[in-house]
Amino acid sequence: MSRLARSRQRLGALRERLSTRDHAFDGWLVVATLSLLLIGWVMVTSASTEVASSLTGNAWYFSIRHGIFVLGGLTVGCLALRVPLAWWKANGPLLLVVGLVLLLLVLLVGREVNGSRRWLSIPGVPFNLQASEVAKLCLIAYMAGYLERFLPQVRRQWGAFLRPLVVVGVVAVLLILEPDYGGVVVMTSCVMGMLLMAGAPWGRFLLLFVLVGTLGAILAVAEPYRMARLTSFIDPWADQFASGYQLTQALIAFGRGHLIGMGLGNSVQKLFYLPEAHTDFVFAVLAEELGMVGAIAVVGLFALLVWRAMAVGRRAELARLPFAAYLSYGIALVIGAQAFINIAVSTGMLPTKGLTLPLLSYGGSSLVVSCIMVALLLRVDIETRERQRRQSPAARRDQAREAPRRTKAAGVKP
Repeated sequence: MSRLARSRQRLGALRERLSTRDHAFDGWLVVATLSLLLIGWVMVTSASTEVASSLTGNAWYFSIRHGIFVLGGLTVGCLALRVPLAWWKANGPLLLVVGLVLLLLVLLVGREVNGSRRWLSIPGVPFNLQASEVAKLCLIAYMAGYLERFLPQVRRQWGAFLRPLVVVGVVAVLLILEPDYGGVVVMTSCVMGMLLMAGAPWGRFLLLFVLVGTLGAILAVAEPYRMARLTSFIDPWADQFASGYQLTQALIAFGRGHLIGMGLGNSVQKLFYLPEAHTDFVFAVLAEELGMVGAIAVVGLFALLVWRAMAVGRRAELARLPFAAYLSYGIALVIGAQAFINIAVSTGMLPTKGLTLPLLSYGGSSLVVSCIMVALLLRVDIETRERQRRQSPAARRDQAREAPRRTKAAGVKP
């Protein structure tokens, strides 16, 4: 046997050992999620001790609260795992109404922090509810049901293609009034991605890209503080003690981290130099303390999570479960887009936006909703595998043969 053949044989054996094909669910989703939750708890603890000691006198204040959020998110996620997908499909329109009502309430009676009105204070609850986080989940569930009902029309008719974009437009207006521009970008990207995965023609997206880009440019120049953010993003060192302060401090953290970092707990930037060190910019502290190795590991975990979420959606699509498939695609797109934007902001690739890093940053609403999303992915995977086990081998072979034809008919490259 040649060396190449032996290498292929070893690779095949390794692939079989790592495969979850014969398991009840995709274990790599659980591994990636739990790893990010644990790393997040450790990094929030490290990044927040000095701030917590200064604000509350208890260095572990934010760490304890974050731990409670993690346990609460896992508990709520386990409860969501027991809810059949049929319930989410049947209540998609109602969930959308709930999301819109929450976004309206936050404008009327919401709590203002740093000039933004994004949080609802609930009596008797020891944390604030961020309405946009709940609205993301509601929008994904509604869009998945819409695409299942009107899939042929979405691929052929402009009207069916534009109707969900009108819904996104309403959500975007409410978010802009808060303001929460990061949420607008994430939700718009998610819906556009779901339409693309559904097989909508490419030409429509190019036209909308031009229109949205023009609108974004108008919004950017309409307010001085938005222009200041853009100019500071292009050259933060030009005004490093004013508009470019947060980004320059984050870049200093990355520069100090080098290859293996300064060591856990040894960050200097978290000592009141880098604002929001345990929330929006926790990735910068992670890079300073764990170095490039730690940063790449976290990016790899997010890539693994998104990849497995897309694989879950693809399996559901092949099993002819369109709602489950588009729900999985939407969750993968939201988590991937939000993680990319947060990391890109921390590294200076994008202008500063108030977006948390999913499963990792401090924040109860983000953690709980992210855990629910992962639970929905697991529920999709479980129901898909159960359906495939009930099918005959001949039916599974027919689905495998039909998959390339359905992909080509949808206008998506296999």
